[in-house]
Amino acid sequence: MLKEIKYLFFIVIIILFLFFTGKYYFSNENIKNSYRSYKNIDQKIKDYSKNLPLLKNDTENIIEYVKQTDTKKKKKFNFWKLLEND
Repeated sequence: MLKEIKYLFFIVIIILFLFFTGKYYFSNENIKNSYRSYKNIDQKIKDYSKNLPLLKNDTENIIEYVKQTDTKKKKKFNFWKLLEND
């Protein structure tokens, strides 16, 4: 008997949690606040980008190119010839 009451209590708590969460999420006040914050994001990004410091570019002439020569002969491998040597 006590076990069934405990399970009933848990189920009621879960249902109440889902109900109040859905009620708040779909309320007009929450929807208005979310749309207002979406509109303000662009302005916040513009304000933040104006205050960003510009860093000096120190990556010029960092890559050194090495001339590759093809003087080495590469050994050609043939798959079928490797099987024939058995």
